[in-house]
Amino acid sequence: MKLINKAAIILTVIFASSVFIFAAKNPTEEKEVAKEIAGDFPVKLDFAGEETPLKISDVKERLDRELLVNVNLHASTILAIKRANRAFPVIEPILKKNGIPDDFKYLAVIESGLVNVVSPAGARGIWQFMPDTAKERGMEVNENVDQRYDLEKSTQAACSYFLSAKGKFGSWTLAAASYNGGMTGVNKQIDIQKVTNYYDLLLTEETSRYVFRILALKEIMENPVKYGFTIASEDLYATLPTKKIEIDSTITDLADFAKGQGINYKILKIHNPWLRETKLINDTGKKYQIEIPLKGY
Repeated sequence: MKLINKAAIILTVIFASSVFIFAAKNPTEEKEVAKEIAGDFPVKLDFAGEETPLKISDVKERLDRELLVNVNLHASTILAIKRANRAFPVIEPILKKNGIPDDFKYLAVIESGLVNVVSPAGARGIWQFMPDTAKERGMEVNENVDQRYDLEKSTQAACSYFLSAKGKFGSWTLAAASYNGGMTGVNKQIDIQKVTNYYDLLLTEETSRYVFRILALKEIMENPVKYGFTIASEDLYATLPTKKIEIDSTITDLADFAKGQGINYKILKIHNPWLRETKLINDTGKKYQIEIPLKGY
């Protein structure tokens, strides 16, 4: 019995090794894969109407890297496409109202995957604002209320930043890059390197990749089938209809408040993640809009 098992193990190893060698040395298959990837590479691309100079060797290679990475991050990219169906209808009209190009919605995708995440540095929300920056842009941030988690208000704050950055640099691409590298940091490199185009600048690794990540997600999400992502419309995450209730006083128990609205505490917090505690303290009579879903619970 032991001899049979040992022989079986040896044969299995030999077979597995042979399969690996065959797969690794199959030039026809490798050429087909390379051809497929090359065929998917965009001929022309732009961010916010500003053309990406794909004729520059390193620019093309950097875009290729981000396309390959995100095409092969199947779960993350599929989730981004599904979540966009819910988040973009909120983001798009706010961008338009502020005169911000629609492409900036893809910046939110690479910042957070369109969910309210928390970075190791303490940035929060879909637009990933740090506390001080959020306050500078008009958001309330404290232990009780954190409007970085309010998609409408945080998108408006992001628009405020983009307009300031565009005014400083004269370029939407540099405005986007500065969202990662900071206006001061990007401007310093412009002064040192004596160039004013993002694609000509040598920046930190993260900022250097930043716009290319936006471009890659834009290309994939606008052409999902081309890159192998076929998602039925019914599988996209839907925007649920809600009603808004204006509150100008303290709510001592959000669980009781939720029940009074015909929902539970969990559903209330899912639709109003900016409410950070089990109550809403409001001693100043400030007006808050609380969203209550009309279905889907």
